[in-house]
Amino acid sequence: MTTDIASTRIALDPFVTDLDGESERLRAAGPLAAVELPGGVPVWAVTRHAEAKALLTDPRLVKDIDVWSAWRRGEIPADWPLIGLANPGRSMLTVDGADHRRLRTLVAQALTPRRVEQMRERITELTEGLLDDLPADASEVDLKAAFAYPLPMFVVADLMGIDEDRLPRLKVLFEKFFSTQTPPEEVIATLVELAGIMGETVAAKRAEPGDDLTSALILASADGDHLTDAEIVSTLQLMVAAGHETTISLIVNSVVNLSAHPEQRERVLSGEVDWSAVVEETLRFSTPTSHVLIRFATEDVPVGDQVIPAGDALIVSYGAIGRDERAHGPTAGEFDVDRETKNRHISFGHGPHVCPGAALSRLEAGVALPALYARFPDLDLAVAPSELRNKPVVTQNDLFELPVKLKP
Repeated sequence: MTTDIASTRIALDPFVTDLDGESERLRAAGPLAAVELPGGVPVWAVTRHAEAKALLTDPRLVKDIDVWSAWRRGEIPADWPLIGLANPGRSMLTVDGADHRRLRTLVAQALTPRRVEQMRERITELTEGLLDDLPADASEVDLKAAFAYPLPMFVVADLMGIDEDRLPRLKVLFEKFFSTQTPPEEVIATLVELAGIMGETVAAKRAEPGDDLTSALILASADGDHLTDAEIVSTLQLMVAAGHETTISLIVNSVVNLSAHPEQRERVLSGEVDWSAVVEETLRFSTPTSHVLIRFATEDVPVGDQVIPAGDALIVSYGAIGRDERAHGPTAGEFDVDRETKNRHISFGHGPHVCPGAALSRLEAGVALPALYARFPDLDLAVAPSELRNKPVVTQNDLFELPVKLKP
């Protein structure tokens, strides 16, 4: 690392006190920013749309953590709070090339468009049930805890065949998994317990298969090839983690954006603007995933007038990328459901590793939001947007709570 790079390196705030400001600083640093992750781990961040699309399809950037020089030198401790995201086990998230195609093909056989669409009726049922449980008066309620959190968790439990009795414990474990504030002594224990729960789910479905994704993963085959139990466990953990966190933030951020822009909310509620426009503009403007960890350079990779040196690590800063004026025009920093480029975002990724659960997340938000506002068309924030607090999760755009006045 040169002195110049060290002096300009942007340390990501582990408490996420100003995500928008931090994203603006990253964009201002250029398409490739020198960044320090919590724990003092130096990486590079791609911060602009066009460069991100190019790097996400560049075969010189791989998911194999053994390419990472800092990892090989023993500089990344096993109890680093973000180790579960940097080295989550063998799945389609962590391999490339032929191995990735093999795993992705087997997962695609299980998570078909038909299976996702079949979830619509169940998502609607869960949505209506959660709305029935909300206060019928003008009470203030934490909409995240009462609605935006449980819906995706119930959906993912149904989809994966996970016992609902496990959900309270999984909530605790995934909060530790994503948080930068998890004590070192709890990091490894959290990963072990998560893998244990997923392993028990796989064992139960091998013994008694059902109409769920875990059973489908067990049965999936291509040219006689099957996923191993270890691969299924890692895939299951990946899909549960990504499947609920992204959708929680998408629902929460959509409500925040509509509350901050009542004139746009009225046009949506009148039917002048489709709910899909709210979902896509929220994905762009308030992307649920602020940073995705990590890819590693097998050789020097030029980006503009800079270079990612061989052996260095790259993160994808979607929070910065979503508001890139080069991709979305001079008003990229504004929420606008009429934006012509709202569908051009890459908030679910791009290239071979694009998120396989994107369709399910869009489906959940597309059911939940109109149903919520049909019940509570005058729903509004109970506090000023500036009072909403982000959780200490550098990879997620995630609020502690969403206090609202329902105003039925």
